Amino acid sequence: MVTTVRHFFKKYIISSSENPEKISEHSLQIATAALLVEMMRADSEIKDNERKAVEKNLQSNFGLSEEEINAMIKFAEEEIRKATGYYEFTSLINKGLSQEHKVKIIEHLWEIAFSDSSVDKHEEHMVRKIANLIHVPHKDFIDAKLRVRKRILGH
Repeated sequence: MVTTVRHFFKKYIISSSENPEKISEHSLQIATAALLVEMMRADSEIKDNERKAVEKNLQSNFGLSEEEINAMIKFAEEEIRKATGYYEFTSLINKGLSQEHKVKIIEHLWEIAFSDSSVDKHEEHMVRKIANLIHVPHKDFIDAKLRVRKRILGH
């Protein structure tokens, strides 16, 4: 699994850019896509509004084309099916992304969780677990939740 993800990063991300900042940006995109796909599945029911939220999130935050979004989601779904846990994704995030990017991933996860106007206990558990695995402090976890809740629900 990790070898497959590293190969994907090397083939599609690192080789596509000589700029180290771009590598981090693209790495964030792939890691976010994989975790967002898993967030859709957190409550055992993939809803259309959650899938649309993932697609919108990837498009608006990263400026990806529809083709790139579909390819990224398909890749993420395949990798998630093979994964035995989140470590394969979170270890790469820990090695390659800044604290700021890690907090953004948590915000993106909350956006999917709130996309149906309510947060299931399994969704909250998943966001908390990933925040812990990528070493996002509890304060940042809560602040991200409150920012997203206010933005999406208005309170």
